[in-house]
Amino acid sequence: MSISVRDVHWSAGGLMIVDGISIDVTPGRTLGLLGPNGSGKSSLLRLICRLRNVKSGVIALGNTDIAAMARLDIARRVAFVEQQATTEAQVTVLDVVRLGRTPHRGPLSPWSAADDMAVNAALRHVGMPERAGQLWHTLSGGERQRVHIARALAQTPSELLLDEPTNHLDIQHQLEILGLVTRLPVTSIIALHDLNLAAMFCDNLAVLHKGKVVAAGTPEEVLTEDLIADVFGVRAYIERSAHHGRQHVQYRLD
Repeated sequence: MSISVRDVHWSAGGLMIVDGISIDVTPGRTLGLLGPNGSGKSSLLRLICRLRNVKSGVIALGNTDIAAMARLDIARRVAFVEQQATTEAQVTVLDVVRLGRTPHRGPLSPWSAADDMAVNAALRHVGMPERAGQLWHTLSGGERQRVHIARALAQTPSELLLDEPTNHLDIQHQLEILGLVTRLPVTSIIALHDLNLAAMFCDNLAVLHKGKVVAAGTPEEVLTEDLIADVFGVRAYIERSAHHGRQHVQYRLD
């Protein structure tokens, strides 16, 4: 497995936030993390890239426990895109994407041709090479998300973690961002709220509730009317989309 989480626990303020979670992500596949607010999705992502340390359990990249890895080695392999980041500094798109090369460079290392190649490839992946000189604060929300993903790709990761990458975006940019991510040649874990977007773009889903995994599998296996009622507290019909063949959730108001 590319990412393996085994019986992981993490608590904060006396509350168990991640409570015995076990999941596997196959190399090159996309796992969607679903669950209500406070279910542990964001905390789990931060544990996987070791921004937080597990209380117990094991998280492995390949066959290596991340607890035995140097943080720099993890940063060279795992890229994390948070929900939204902002800055008031007068920086350009290129400045932001270049930050992705930080794990690969020593404090006195000169900028190299390999760094340029990685940054230019990342900008091409997100369709923004012509925006390299544009100031950050002039970008739209969707464009900023593309730049964040480009910064992550400049790390040349084999694993990509994204925490609600479609938050505050219109539907066009939601579809563009998720389509982009799922076409990338990396292993991805994406925390999402939208069940239909998760069904459209993710190979597998894991549903978290109160810090535990309550369902895992393909979208067809996971997204059931009973699960949506139990976990999200709403009633729904489940249909198969005639367009993309995946599950489609129709919410009921009665």
